Amino acid sequence: MLTAPLRRRHLLLCPAALALGPAGAQQKRSMKDPLRVGVDPALLESGLAIALQKAFLGDTGVVFRYVPGPSLPTLEALERGELDVALTNAPEAEARLEKQGLVHDRRAVAAGAYVIVGPAPTPKSFDPAGIARMSDAAEALAKLREAALGVPGSVQFLTPGDGSGAHAAEMALWRAARVAPAAPWYVQAPAATLLQQARQQGAYALVERAVWALQGGKPLTILVEGDAALAAPVHAMRSFRVNHPAGKMFVAWIAGPRGRQVVAALRHYRPPA
Repeated sequence: MLTAPLRRRHLLLCPAALALGPAGAQQKRSMKDPLRVGVDPALLESGLAIALQKAFLGDTGVVFRYVPGPSLPTLEALERGELDVALTNAPEAEARLEKQGLVHDRRAVAAGAYVIVGPAPTPKSFDPAGIARMSDAAEALAKLREAALGVPGSVQFLTPGDGSGAHAAEMALWRAARVAPAAPWYVQAPAATLLQQARQQGAYALVERAVWALQGGKPLTILVEGDAALAAPVHAMRSFRVNHPAGKMFVAWIAGPRGRQVVAALRHYRPPA
């Protein structure tokens, strides 16, 4: 279930809460001002954001600083004009802002994927929830919940609960499964140590494939992958409230041939179709 702060974030991102007030004048910024780029931490951990930053600096000489933060709070900050650009992986929330005209130049940057990980099956037994190799992610989560309730203590699912892109994707899957996840089998864990805790506790989790490749390992394994619902598209967009001269340049570059070239060189991402 959403915590109170996350319910507030959801409300702030709904259309009724996104109307411009009378004081919504656009801020003008100059090249002397640092370009503030909000980014979901998973995109930093995976190497995607750093690779793009280095290549952009090399091509343009423009220096910018990333402001790490989960995608939903980052999009709120972008809408308020506290950031110039955002690099996020929460397409539903992004689309709501775009529909309201509160972001400019939303461009697809990269295509990634989420995976559901958990205790590795053995030759003689399934994983505790019995979801290994299922093709429908929502059905897998529904089955996981049934196993958790059927044999209390046998299954635990860890969630970052932080409004990150992974958390938003996870919540969309729970909705598709018509399940309201709840304690004691559904447990919040800090995003920075979520996979470490999952390994220690033999728990399940939904994570970016690129992050799993860097931080994952035994006794866990990838159990569910390949479902279209596990797609993790990454977009860049500019704030409606702020006009930084380097913002439009950055978004055009990152979605253009050079940005695509950088993405294509990364193992767990591909350029958008």
